[in-house]
Amino acid sequence: MTTREALFDDLSALLGKRGLLTDGGDMERYRVDWPGYRGAAPLAVARPSTTRQVADVVSYCHRHDIPLVPQGGHSGLVGGALPDADYPELVLSLERMTAIRHVDPINFTMSVDGGCVLQSIKDAAAAADCDFPLSLGAQGSCQIGGNVSTNAGGLNVLRYGMMRQLVLGLEVVLPDGRIYNGMKALHKNNTGYDLKQLFIGAEGTLGIVTGAVLKLFPRPQVSRTALLACPDIDAVLKLYALARRSCCDLLTAFELVPRTCLELAMEASPELRDPLETPSPVYVLMEAAASGPADLDAMIENLFERGFEAGALTDGVLASSETQARNLWHIREAMLEGQRNRGEHLRTDISIPISSLSAFHERASHEIQDLYPQATVIAYGHIGDGNLHFNILPPPGLEADERAALLHELEERLFGIVDDFDGSISAEHGIGRFKQSAFLETLSEPEYDIMRGLKHLLDPRCLMSPGRILPRPID
Repeated sequence: MTTREALFDDLSALLGKRGLLTDGGDMERYRVDWPGYRGAAPLAVARPSTTRQVADVVSYCHRHDIPLVPQGGHSGLVGGALPDADYPELVLSLERMTAIRHVDPINFTMSVDGGCVLQSIKDAAAAADCDFPLSLGAQGSCQIGGNVSTNAGGLNVLRYGMMRQLVLGLEVVLPDGRIYNGMKALHKNNTGYDLKQLFIGAEGTLGIVTGAVLKLFPRPQVSRTALLACPDIDAVLKLYALARRSCCDLLTAFELVPRTCLELAMEASPELRDPLETPSPVYVLMEAAASGPADLDAMIENLFERGFEAGALTDGVLASSETQARNLWHIREAMLEGQRNRGEHLRTDISIPISSLSAFHERASHEIQDLYPQATVIAYGHIGDGNLHFNILPPPGLEADERAALLHELEERLFGIVDDFDGSISAEHGIGRFKQSAFLETLSEPEYDIMRGLKHLLDPRCLMSPGRILPRPID
């Protein structure tokens, strides 16, 4: 392996002065993700501005056996983009690759750099009277390359699918520095293996996404947001089935918000007010949108009537302005801040068949409370795609070691229940390093062999995001 001084000199020659950071203070922010998770100090931070520069850096690392980890907007929740503490790694940040390459409002496609921030993409789509529907709480900072690499989900999966359904083409720098150019803006292409799918959800372990062709949609001309109060989760599921029928195919979001989350939101944002007069055990935050003439008010009013008749709905409010709608959605954002303010806790991202969500919630809540009565269960999420964030706040005052042991025990118990319901331990956040052990326990031998074979085929030296998803090979 090359010396650190030679590494700095060679990468500086490839990237220029702005393209390489080596000072500890300058590199500090590349060690931290949004939840506060910290990684080790990297060898350096490479900041290429073109795909060619990315390829040059990766090729250099390949020749000199230097492990590297691609990094996006620091919004990951599983430690996948943080520098490893046991093996010094080069961080490769795409933050300077922010170009909107091309927008085609007739083909309803957009080509962008991998470092382009999601909100910038959404703004560019809107300027062309189009919509890119991926909607995340971190959309002001997360990058599209990271969204692709983690197969991001978010609020609108119910109608538009996950990132996998929103990508038409990719440009990827492979672990040996070669460039795979699959940037075709084709809505139909049935020529052999769909290679781009290898890199969607691979979390940067098989290549670095430097460009993407995205699928656009007609921009919604009208949308309606409502907050609905329900007596329990069984009622929420009943209301969901009614909403799918009452709102035709125009339902874009259907979010479960328990009372505990509403209170956390008001705690984090004191300007928020309880939107309904009488507290309810659970709420639904829903949205419907149409790109053409549609009477959404009538559809939602019909849902209210059917929900009350079926006993699935006890109260509700339909936003009458964009300001009111934003205030309702602010509840969803603020409750995440409220959780983070409570300190380290168990974050999960599980997926369960929609029809089993109530049974799962009841069993998991009872078992967790039996195991540790002082823990607080906060279960919310995307009802329309079966994605539940079943999070657990430990009681305050625990020592660090005691807290870590408790969270590990709670996670093991919860994931065991997920397995009993034939669910998934990760619906959208990915595996990274934090969920690797639990993930490996769920894999069958054929699944593991296929994944390991793909990794070895594309990255035989295991230099790209080593130790993420799959463990490092034993020397």
